[in-house]
Amino acid sequence: MPLLFIGIDPETGTDKSPTVWVDQEKKELVLQGYKPNEDLEAECAAFEVPGHAKGIPDDEAVIRIPARMVQMIREACDVLERADVR
Repeated sequence: MPLLFIGIDPETGTDKSPTVWVDQEKKELVLQGYKPNEDLEAECAAFEVPGHAKGIPDDEAVIRIPARMVQMIREACDVLERADVR
């Protein structure tokens, strides 16, 4: 099933595109954001959570999303929580 487009950061212009989608079949948020700089990625990789290994698994990524996109993320969460996903 195709992704449901929720929104794109309206302040990025035409050459950047942090975006929010919903994967309706898998019931997941799909986010496109900015790659972190090395310092942020290292900080995230070093973060310790009890019961979890440190580091970022090869099949995962750290991304940055502008705070102005919070409403889009809320909308995507609302879509996922509804029983009748569009």
